[in-house]
Amino acid sequence: MEVSKPPNVNEPMCPSRLVLEHVTSRWGVLVLAALLERSYRFSELRRTIGGVSEKMLAQTLQTLERDGFVHRDAKPVIPPRVDYSLTPLGEGAARQVWELARWTEQQVGAVEAARVRYDTVRAASQ
Repeated sequence: MEVSKPPNVNEPMCPSRLVLEHVTSRWGVLVLAALLERSYRFSELRRTIGGVSEKMLAQTLQTLERDGFVHRDAKPVIPPRVDYSLTPLGEGAARQVWELARWTEQQVGAVEAARVRYDTVRAASQ
């Protein structure tokens, strides 16, 4: 009987890497963070997340739904109404990426200053 090893994100074939990629993708982070506030219809979510194309939003939502983070509620009405919300698993992931997103916003000044220093040193050494 083979004993399976616990997931280790540092292992090249670990399935957690794909989950991490989905949750931390550019649009994945923004979708999860937005849905932490409330449920959204597709068009509302697209307006909330500036710059995302319809295609990318649809792909991101489908991926997050498949992974169990997002619930898609299609109501049988005319015109069709589809609402997206977080599952309990998605809420946990969203809280994690929300903290990272807020930290990132707070550190933009420091990152920009580091870039200027780096670029100045590189330009001087060429």
